[in-house]
Amino acid sequence: MPVFFQSVLWREDPLRLFARFPVWLYSKWVHATYPFAAIGKNVQFHYTWDFRRYGAHRVKLGNSVLIRKDVHFGVYCPNEETGEPMLVIDDGCVIMNSVQISARNRIHIERQVIVSSSVLIMDHNHAFEDVTIPIIEQGITAGGTIRIEQGCWIGHGAAIVCNQGELVLGRNSVVAANALVTKSCPPYSVLVGNPARIATQFDTAKGIWIGLPGRNSRIERDKALDFESLREISSR
Repeated sequence: MPVFFQSVLWREDPLRLFARFPVWLYSKWVHATYPFAAIGKNVQFHYTWDFRRYGAHRVKLGNSVLIRKDVHFGVYCPNEETGEPMLVIDDGCVIMNSVQISARNRIHIERQVIVSSSVLIMDHNHAFEDVTIPIIEQGITAGGTIRIEQGCWIGHGAAIVCNQGELVLGRNSVVAANALVTKSCPPYSVLVGNPARIATQFDTAKGIWIGLPGRNSRIERDKALDFESLREISSR
């Protein structure tokens, strides 16, 4: 049997293959007409992506970034304002369906980060302090900055909001589904809850996960068994 008929492409639903054409065409259009600060190769935009072209000069995208259906990018700056990119998404990131990313100052998503569906990432907030004025008329706060380091995974429905200062998610951290993150965390952390807290963290010095249910005891038991085996061998 020819190799083609054994391939994933052949086994795919043909209608799904046809549905990819508008995405390919729209991606080409965005590459050609949007004045990004920088854009890499093989960046794919779903045609439902919501973004105003006049803010593209403050956005930087790396190679092989995937932007799925109904994603919204917001960059809050005057049309004529120049400066450093306010939204940076590095190589190999995946932005899943219905994600909202809203930058007033700077949001930096480092390489190979997975942002699951319905996630909110926002480096500011809505002002609400004046009770005599409707919130919709109070504008947005000064906010801070957000940096999501490489290799992180942001779970479904999570929110990462920075109202002041700098919020940093350490590399290879996990944000659980529906968690609300408002503070920084060290690398190799698992954040859960509202507000988010560190439920589990990898100890690089010991080489084990701390606080992971059912695993630490097994790891310690295995180490104890190895130690006993060494004692037996040395006593012979």
